[in-house]
Amino acid sequence: MTNLVDRLSPEARNAPESGIVEVFNAGRERQDLIPLWAGEGDLPTPDFICQAAAQSLARGETFYTYQRGIPPLREALAEYHEDLYGRPFSPERFFVTGSGMQSIQLAVQASSRPGGEVIVPTPAWPNISAAVEIHGAKAVSVPMRSTEDGWRLHLEDVEAAITPRTTALFLNSPCNPTGWVAGKEVLQDFLDLARRHKLWIIADEIYALFYYGDDRRSPSFYDIIEEDDQVIFVNSMSKNWAMTGWRIGWISAPAGLGQVIENLIQYSTSGVPSFSQWAAVTALKEGKAFLQEQVQRARTGRDTVVNGLRRLNRVQVTVPDGAFYLFFRIDGVADTRQFALDLVRQTGVGLAPGTAFGRGGEDYLRLCFARRQDHLEEAVRRISAWLPKI
Repeated sequence: MTNLVDRLSPEARNAPESGIVEVFNAGRERQDLIPLWAGEGDLPTPDFICQAAAQSLARGETFYTYQRGIPPLREALAEYHEDLYGRPFSPERFFVTGSGMQSIQLAVQASSRPGGEVIVPTPAWPNISAAVEIHGAKAVSVPMRSTEDGWRLHLEDVEAAITPRTTALFLNSPCNPTGWVAGKEVLQDFLDLARRHKLWIIADEIYALFYYGDDRRSPSFYDIIEEDDQVIFVNSMSKNWAMTGWRIGWISAPAGLGQVIENLIQYSTSGVPSFSQWAAVTALKEGKAFLQEQVQRARTGRDTVVNGLRRLNRVQVTVPDGAFYLFFRIDGVADTRQFALDLVRQTGVGLAPGTAFGRGGEDYLRLCFARRQDHLEEAVRRISAWLPKI
């Protein structure tokens, strides 16, 4: 019998399985599961946000709507950015998408071409490279360097990876999974590099508010770009406002790209449901206190797991400057995929194996600490008790 998979496109056939989902599937039936593998907190969406969606449904707003997003949401996004970055923003810069993941997919489609190359610093969330490869382009990994002071992305490493086929550079800061945060001078260096080589920058600043420095947010390309710079920002409602299941995000880009981005939305999802968009409006306008609670909760969680794991002689921990993940090594563990599978099956603690995050991450494990305190403490206790047995 003919193998139907062989008749599919190479891009579809070669789409990788998720190493994170593999561990999830191995542990999902445990009653005592502590799932720290996924990039989400454990708080449900606040009621005031859910009520906004319910009110929209009650108004009968279940029809097609603006491809770029309803005007009140685009205006709310502009106001949110003005407050955060201290500069004016036009609503014309913003385009509502069906998740941060779709924002990445559309940014990749707009800035690359089949046969072209997109530079992706690694370790990185695996969906980034997958989005590039499914589009028919090549994701070129540039491994970051791990030091005693944390992870670093070196300009010369990125520049050495540029070829005539390179069209874009993907930069995620604060970074999933490493917690690396690019300083303003570093961002300026990469912006200058992109200008010299006429590259697009896809700037993933989803974790901008999960920043543990002195400011309320991490440094941003918004601090240094000109209006016509080739920078496309991708973002999501998921992390800040506990809306991972809502699948709503946005793109910020020069207004001159508006019709192109609208066309890409039209030919992928034909827009985002109105009721989800009204929930997002409410989150942006009324969710500041909840957002602050989320960030403080993550900061406390970070301290809990860092202090707990540092007491184990075999664990090498670097304190992350941003995002809400701990990316750590365990001496003597050569196969983090098998380790993660064994750990969840035998202890109920679910971690993401570093093998899922590309070159440079193979020896590490990722733990999401945007979780309730007692679960984090119990996870550390179980890991501490189990490690001496292996």
